[in-house]
Amino acid sequence: MPLASLIGRWAMQPFSKALPPLGDTERAALEAGTVGFEGQLFAGRPDFDALTAMGPNQLTAREQAFLHNEVRALCHMLDDHAIDQAHDLPPEVWRFLREKRFFGMIIPEEFGGLGFGHYAHATVVARIATVNVATAVTVMVPNSLGPAELLLRYGTDAQKEHYLPRLADGRELPCFGLTSPYAGSDAASIPDRGVIVEREFNGKPTRGFLVDFDKRYITLAPVATVVGLAFHAIDESRPEGQRELGITCALIPVPHEGMEIGRRHRPMDSAFMNGPIHGRQVFMPMEWIIGGEKQVGQGWRMLMECLAAGRAISLPALGSSMQQTALYVSNGYGQIREQFGLPVGKFHAIAGLVAQMSAELYASDAARRFTAAALDKGERPSVASAILKVQLTEAGRRAVNHGMDILGGKGIISGPSNLLGVAYRQAPIAITVEGANILTRALIVFGQGAVRCHPHVLDEMAAVQANDETALGKALVAHGKHVAVNLWHSLFGAPVIGTPPEALAREARLIARMSAKYALTADLAMGMLGGKLKRMELLSARLGDVLAHLYLASACVWRYRVDAAPELLPFARAAIRLQLDEAGKILRDLYANLPTAGRRVIGALVLRRTAHLAPLRDVQLIELADLLRTNPRIVERLAPDLSEPAAGGLRDLMHAMELGAQLGDTTAALNKVLRRTNSLEEAARSAPDPELALAYLRAADKVIQVDDFEGPSARKAEGENLTQPPALPSPSVPPPSAHRPERTTPPPVPAT
Repeated sequence: MPLASLIGRWAMQPFSKALPPLGDTERAALEAGTVGFEGQLFAGRPDFDALTAMGPNQLTAREQAFLHNEVRALCHMLDDHAIDQAHDLPPEVWRFLREKRFFGMIIPEEFGGLGFGHYAHATVVARIATVNVATAVTVMVPNSLGPAELLLRYGTDAQKEHYLPRLADGRELPCFGLTSPYAGSDAASIPDRGVIVEREFNGKPTRGFLVDFDKRYITLAPVATVVGLAFHAIDESRPEGQRELGITCALIPVPHEGMEIGRRHRPMDSAFMNGPIHGRQVFMPMEWIIGGEKQVGQGWRMLMECLAAGRAISLPALGSSMQQTALYVSNGYGQIREQFGLPVGKFHAIAGLVAQMSAELYASDAARRFTAAALDKGERPSVASAILKVQLTEAGRRAVNHGMDILGGKGIISGPSNLLGVAYRQAPIAITVEGANILTRALIVFGQGAVRCHPHVLDEMAAVQANDETALGKALVAHGKHVAVNLWHSLFGAPVIGTPPEALAREARLIARMSAKYALTADLAMGMLGGKLKRMELLSARLGDVLAHLYLASACVWRYRVDAAPELLPFARAAIRLQLDEAGKILRDLYANLPTAGRRVIGALVLRRTAHLAPLRDVQLIELADLLRTNPRIVERLAPDLSEPAAGGLRDLMHAMELGAQLGDTTAALNKVLRRTNSLEEAARSAPDPELALAYLRAADKVIQVDDFEGPSARKAEGENLTQPPALPSPSVPPPSAHRPERTTPPPVPAT
C-alpha cells in the first residue's frame, strides 16, 4: 500500500474529529472570493515579482474628468458643520448627486450608469469623505453591497432592464435590509421568514412569498424607493426536513402593502439617512426574487461573493479619508499654532505623533490601492478585503484620535471652525458596520485565511469530507514538507523570491523572514489546537493581525515601485518597519498565550533573530516630521484625496497654509513681532510684503480661534426664564420622504 494511503488511513479518524464541521453558511463564506498575494504570505513564500506585477492604479479619461469636475464641484457644495447641524444633505446636493449619476458609479454605461472601475469608485468616496462623511456614505451605499451589485451579478434580464437605469439616474434610491434586532454579526441566522404561497396580485393568481421581517441599521431606508431584503425561504409543501430553502434576496418597491419604513435612526447623530424596516404578511411575487425563482435559497452565497470585493472599497476609503484629513490638519495646525515661542509641530511629542500618522497612512493607503488594482484585474480577494476593512477603519480612528490630541482645546469646541470633531464622533460607525471589527479580526481574517490561503488545509478538509484516505495522505505529506521548509527558513533565514526595489531590498528580506515565521506559527497553532482554535478567538485574532501587518508591509514595497517617488522612500521604510515591528510583538504575545507546555521554548526558537525588528527610533520619527513640515509636496503625495469644502475649519486651514507657503520663512519673524505687539497690523508692517503678511496673519488667527454661541448671560438680559434649560433651535429639515421620488403609479413587476 502506498505511503500516502497508509498515512491517510491512520489520520482519517483523528482529523475527522479535529477539523471543525462546516455548515452551508460557513462553507459559502469560506468559498467566496479569490486568493491573491495574501496566500503567498500565509504560505511563507512571498514572491516580490508577483507583487509588483500587479501594476499601478489606472483611471480612464472619463474617470479622471469626473474626479476633476463633478467630484470637485460636489465638494465645493459641502459644508460639514451645516450638514451636521441640519441632519441632512441640502436639497441641491441631493439633486446634484442624482443628476451627475453618483448613485450609478458601478452600473455599466449600457444601463445609463458611469461604469467606473473599483479604484475610481474608491477614490470618489475617499475625496468626498475628506469633506463630509455623511455625503460619502450616501454615495457609497448604492454603489456598495445592495440591489445594483446583486442585480448586475445575479438579476434576470428583465430585472436589470427595469431597475438598473432607474438606479443609475436616481429615480430609484436603494437600501438593503440584512441585519435584524436579534441577528447582527450572526447575519446568517436572521429570523425573517418567507413562506411560498399563491395570492391574487394585480388581478391574477400569482406565486410568491408571504414574508414577516424586522430589519434595523439600514442606511438610506428613510429615503429608499426600493428595498433589498434577505430572508429565509420556506416551502411548507415539502416533506419535513426539506422545507428550509435557504436565505433568499428580493426587491420590494416603496410603498408596498404590509411594509413600513420605521422612525429614523441617528448613528452617532450623523446626517446620513438610516432607519429600520418592518414587514407583516408582505406578499412578494416570485418575479421580485433577485435572479428569479432559480435563485431562491442562494442569497447567502450571493451576499458573501459580493462582500468579498465590497469590503475592500467603501469603508477602507472612509478610513483612508480620515487618515488623510487628520494628517493634513495635524501637520498644518502644528505649523500655525505656536506655544513657548515655537510652532507646536516642532515639539517632539507632537512631531512623533504626526510622523507615526504619516507612516501608517503610507502603509494603509498602499494596501488599499494594491487591493483596488487586484479588483480591477478581476480578482475578488475575500481575505484581503477583510484585512482592509479592519486595518483602515482602525487606522482612521487612531489618526483622528491623534489629531484631536494635537488640536487640544481647538479640537473639542464644536462649531463651523472645528477641524476634526465631526469625524471623531463618526469614527466608530465604520468600525461597526459590514462585519464589526471584533468579529472580522477574530473569525474572518484568520478563520477564512487558514482555509483559503493555506496551500494544503483546504485539500485536507475536502479529503476528510470525501472520506478519501489517499487524498488525505498526499495532502498531509505535502503539508509536512511545507512545515519543514518554513521551520528551516524561520531558524536560518528565508530567501527573497523575486526582485524587490533595490532601495527596499533589506525590508523585503525582513518581510520574507517574518512571513516564514508566521506560516510556521499558524501551522503550529492549528496542529496543537485543531478545531478548538476556532473558539479561541484571542489567539485567532492575533494570527489574523500578523497576516494583516505582513500584507500592509508588502503593499508598501509595491507602492514604492509603482509610484516612482524617491522622496517618499523614508516613509516607505518607516511604514514597513512599523508594520513588521507590530507583527513581531503580536507573535510574541501569541506564543506567551498558547495553552501548550513548552510554548516559551517553541516561541524562542521560532522568533530567534528578530532583534532586527526594532521599532522606529525617535530620531527617525523627528526626521519624518521635519520632511512633512518643510516639504508641502510630500503631504500632497500622502494625502492626494484631500478636497476643498464649501466652508469651515478645513477650508480656513487650507487658505492659511497657502498664504504661509507664499511667505516662506518669514512667518516665524512675523509671529515673534505679533507676540510682542499683540497687533496683526503692526506685525504685518514689519514684513517685506505687508499686504501678504496681514492676509496670512488674519487667516492664521481665524484657524486658531474657536466658535462661540449665545450663553446664559445673553438670555438673562433678554428676560428669558433660566430655570428651564434653553430650547435648542430646530433646524429646518425636510422629512426624509421629501428625497424619495414620488410614484404616480405602482411600479411594473419585471417579467421573467
